[in-house]
Amino acid sequence: MHPTLDTLIIGAGTAGLAALREVRKRTDNFLIVNEGPWGTTCARVGCMPSKMLVEAANALHARTRWEAFGLRDGQDARADLPAVLTRLRTLRDEFVAGTIRASDAGERSVSGRARLLDAQRVEVNGRTYKTRSVIVATGSRPVLPPDWLAFGERILTSDNLFEQPTLGPRMAVIGLGAIGTELAQALARLGVEVVAFVTRERVAGLTDESVNAALLEQLKGEFAISVGERAQLRELASGIEVSNGSTTVVVDQVLAAMGRTPNVEYLGLDTLGPVLDKHGLPPVDPCTLQVGDTAVFLAGDADRDRALLHEAADEGHMAGINAMLAAQGKTLRHFRRRVPLAITFSDPQAASVGMPWAEVRKQKPLVGEVDYGAQGRARVALRNAGLLRIYAAPGTGRLLGAQLCAPSGEHLAQLLALAIDRDLTVQDLLRMPFYHPTLEEGLRTALRQIARQLESSSDSDLSDCENLGASALD
Repeated sequence: MHPTLDTLIIGAGTAGLAALREVRKRTDNFLIVNEGPWGTTCARVGCMPSKMLVEAANALHARTRWEAFGLRDGQDARADLPAVLTRLRTLRDEFVAGTIRASDAGERSVSGRARLLDAQRVEVNGRTYKTRSVIVATGSRPVLPPDWLAFGERILTSDNLFEQPTLGPRMAVIGLGAIGTELAQALARLGVEVVAFVTRERVAGLTDESVNAALLEQLKGEFAISVGERAQLRELASGIEVSNGSTTVVVDQVLAAMGRTPNVEYLGLDTLGPVLDKHGLPPVDPCTLQVGDTAVFLAGDADRDRALLHEAADEGHMAGINAMLAAQGKTLRHFRRRVPLAITFSDPQAASVGMPWAEVRKQKPLVGEVDYGAQGRARVALRNAGLLRIYAAPGTGRLLGAQLCAPSGEHLAQLLALAIDRDLTVQDLLRMPFYHPTLEEGLRTALRQIARQLESSSDSDLSDCENLGASALD
């Protein structure tokens, strides 16, 4: 390696690997440093293993609909938790192996802790490297109150849940964000007695009160949810007592799902000049990822802005390109960010697309909705639960955003994200074909509600075609 690196990447998660890909295209004078296990959070302990647990749970839960379909003798099926977790780890390890291969940079890969001495010097395992730019992609970790560490292996997070050979029959889940919602429902469906503790009736990151209430009602039908003060833990001979002032239970294990926090302690971000916020983070330009006016770039979960895999991959791409431009003294690129999209893989699936509800409501939007309890295709599949709400600009009908909890909501959310990205209006979407019978017909129902509040664009425009008023046909 040269005396001065072109760039030094700290972290080999999704953002770090995306940055590495771009850096490798432009130079071989780099270093990538990673503390802890190699392999991304998504592959090791996040998106992929959690979805394996969800899929197993949903496969077993399907038996609850068999009688209604006229299928008999399904109630005796049960989950073999050790087998479920063994299969999960086997497939998980294959995914992890792929990410480790992607991060292999030979002698340019170093395991250890990195600390910024300033914007051009980084200390790694006691050795100081000079560099023309730095990419910080250190990721995040589950929030865990320090006093809970005393309970040892009985306290679980998404980092160690999937390593368990089996699970106890009673589980408390603290927090119902995206991770807590997915795992609480999956564990309940696999036969674990779950009690979830929250400080307010908000689930899966939903902020539209109507959609949130619809999903909350469905979840309460599958496991207990207690709203109260912050949960307190106490050791008993029979297990862990969990209490929030309104509910007290004794469980075998506690799953802490209270969000994630950036891995930025002891990283030396305070040496860069800009004042750090209450989370210990410097100001970051969202379109360049540049920290202040330095040649340091912050990408992925470490910046808290959009802690999602596709956003981390984007930010790694952005940081890799701009770090190399900074190393060459060239003007940075300003990237257009994607439409915000977040999905929780509950049942029904929850999603938020486009402009946040808090911002949308300031514009006094036109709102269209569909109750999936009455939607034809959903009833056929016995998956008729949930609510979709779409927001559009008054006057123009331009799509602003949507929140939903709906069967196969992930596909509805992807379609809406595409429409918002293309600046489509309600009429534009209504001009596209909606095949019958599909769940997407529910989307058309919501769009038609908004269209009735707008002026017709043409007397020969098929976007004016009304529904027939029969669930078998709409």
